[in-house]
Amino acid sequence: MNIDHVATVRQARRTYEPDPVFAAVEAQLGGAFGITVHLREDRRHINDDDVRRLKDVVTVKFNLEMAATREMVEFARSIKPQMAMLVPEGRAEVTTEGGLDVVGKRKSLHEVVARLKGAGIGVSIFIDADPAQVEAAAECGADVCEIHTGPYAHLFHDHGRDGRADLVREELSRIAHAGQLIRSAGMQFNAGHALNLHNVKAIAALPGVEELHIGHAIVSRAVFVGLRDAVAEMVAAVAKRPQ
Repeated sequence: MNIDHVATVRQARRTYEPDPVFAAVEAQLGGAFGITVHLREDRRHINDDDVRRLKDVVTVKFNLEMAATREMVEFARSIKPQMAMLVPEGRAEVTTEGGLDVVGKRKSLHEVVARLKGAGIGVSIFIDADPAQVEAAAECGADVCEIHTGPYAHLFHDHGRDGRADLVREELSRIAHAGQLIRSAGMQFNAGHALNLHNVKAIAALPGVEELHIGHAIVSRAVFVGLRDAVAEMVAAVAKRPQ
């Protein structure tokens, strides 16, 4: 579970609640297999102290999303999360808008991946469902590729939540093909972005997908049922994926 959105609510009032660390505890009690946070360069939601406290509290996999900058690499090396996920980052964006351009930044990303892995940190790269990006991520030494599922999720919504719509099926096929390439290259296949209770099952059913990273939909649902139950609902939805 990505708990950034809990920190976003806190920062809306520039106060101390809700505490994302407490959210991580509730998420784990609800059955989350991992906790993700994105430490942005502008610290708009999660801050350095949150990450340090989370590292002491999280007992499942702890994944730190980050830009591939010198500052973030050194911070990650000091914290040593189980996984660091390299993502694109724009100051004006509301949320991550696409995958990282690994092809265009191959040389610098190779160095970033090497420094993180040298500190014993697994490295994931968030990419679009593009074979060229998969190949470049493998060349950079990534352990994991997470495929950006935003285009699929938006098509699913725009077509009346009909997973049989042609464009939805085409995008799902693109993700499945990228996942096959990821696995063939010896990397772990993850997926995430804009997934919710309505669209997650088809993604969860893709061959070889290992992890789904979901945040906004769970926090939104938690407003009505509580965070622990919202996480448990999502875990159950993934477990009931079509075969």
